[in-house]
Amino acid sequence: MAQIQRRKTYTASVGGVRVGSDAPIVVQSMTNTDTADIDGTIRQVAALARAGSELVRVTVNNDAAAAAVPHIVDGLDRLGIPVPIIGDFHYNGHILLKKYPACAQTLAKYRINPGNVSIGKKDDDNFRTMIEVAIANNKPVRIGVNWGSLDQSLLTRLMDENSKLDEPKDARDVTMEAMVLSALRSADLAVSYGLRKDQIILSAKVSGVQDLIDVYRELGRRCEYPLHLGLTEAGMGAKGIVSSTAALAVLMQEGLGDTIRVSLTPAPNGDRTEEVTVAQQILQSIGIRSFNPQVTACPGCGRTTSTFFQEMAEQIQSYLREQMPVWKTRYSGVEEMKLAVMGCVVNGPGESKHSNIGISLPGTFEEPKAPVYVDGRLMLTLKGDHIVEEFIKILDEYVDSHYAAKEQKLVGISSN
Repeated sequence: MAQIQRRKTYTASVGGVRVGSDAPIVVQSMTNTDTADIDGTIRQVAALARAGSELVRVTVNNDAAAAAVPHIVDGLDRLGIPVPIIGDFHYNGHILLKKYPACAQTLAKYRINPGNVSIGKKDDDNFRTMIEVAIANNKPVRIGVNWGSLDQSLLTRLMDENSKLDEPKDARDVTMEAMVLSALRSADLAVSYGLRKDQIILSAKVSGVQDLIDVYRELGRRCEYPLHLGLTEAGMGAKGIVSSTAALAVLMQEGLGDTIRVSLTPAPNGDRTEEVTVAQQILQSIGIRSFNPQVTACPGCGRTTSTFFQEMAEQIQSYLREQMPVWKTRYSGVEEMKLAVMGCVVNGPGESKHSNIGISLPGTFEEPKAPVYVDGRLMLTLKGDHIVEEFIKILDEYVDSHYAAKEQKLVGISSN
């Protein structure tokens, strides 16, 4: 894994999941179900958790949602999915957390948006109430600033002060400063009410890539709180994936970020777990964490008029996805395995040699054979109509022989 120097922070515990400093960067997601729909929310949380989400946030916006939270957590426990559930509060969180103590006790963390509580108005009583509930229940809090709901009194004051300067700053820069100040001042308020510093996580979300990079660089420079990264309203499809990757990869390479979410807009009836897959792939692509074996496949060119190598790459990738839930319980380190499915002789053998297992399929006018390389050496050559099945058999044998069974590994450790 990449040796990136993470910035030193306090370390928060969210339902037993460590966030900050030397803890692994945590993948989280959020449901889009009506939280009052207990069964539907349980199904979606379970799907997100099975996909690899280590924290899941749910909307708590009304009485029915708050009353449903304990039942959702109980249902997940019965399924053997004890993923920490975070409550997302806006406007009325101070009421709901006091009115539904079981909700306050069951949630692993509260997310508070300073722009949507009483901060900046005549008093900060609503914010204070939520912090006091967090203290009483020993819960961490994410203070999540969003430029779509920024504290307007703070922004107005900073804009007025800026307009009086001899050389006023750009309005965009003033807005970025308002976001940083909103997060830091809210954290200071929470500490003044008795919340420990290791119970605070900060975020400052915007929807522009460079804006996100700039605001988090400044926030990271001015505090030691863990940071939750995410491009808010990233968008759909390729736009959302590329924008999120562009922003998060830069920040994490600089040691910023302790937990991430990729806020994709799903297609109608689309799979919500896509945001988890993308977050994992960002972390794995830049070498921070490993989640699944990676398949290298060439894009194809005039030498690869056959689509067979594309179909095989997809079949292998699908097989890995299906097997990983089982493999992860049985084998240690299998998530770091690398495979190659290449389409012709130009880069095929060389790329295959760089993988744990690689196959170089014949391109146009090449001899109809497919050499298989294992750990850099030619193992055998496949021919005929059953190349995929034979390659998968080699793959299974490699996993079984090269990755230590977890039970055996534990015995080995205890006997030393």
